[in-house]
Amino acid sequence: MQDITPQVAFAEIASGRAIGVDVRESHEWEAGHAENVSWNPMSAFDINALPTDKPLIFICRSGTRSGQVADAVAAQMDNVFNMTGGMKAWNEAGLAMVSDNGNPEVA
Repeated sequence: MQDITPQVAFAEIASGRAIGVDVRESHEWEAGHAENVSWNPMSAFDINALPTDKPLIFICRSGTRSGQVADAVAAQMDNVFNMTGGMKAWNEAGLAMVSDNGNPEVA
């Protein structure tokens, strides 16, 4: 597992070179998340649902839970990254977020 900054993660996900996987819980995801990422919450994590054809970037609120998931997945897969600082750092960097209510925030 390697660390990746929100800015690099954004570029990799936006270009389609990597897949973002948000591991936060439903209320966090619904409050606001990065565009073009999948959702696989840590509480119900399903490693079999992960794509294997591209690098995976795991995302959470601050980088702790995603780091735990990335460590576990890295034992079975290559090209696994943890986004440092999580969605808090993503938001602070001014990177785009979306939500169902149109007013995304980090919960």
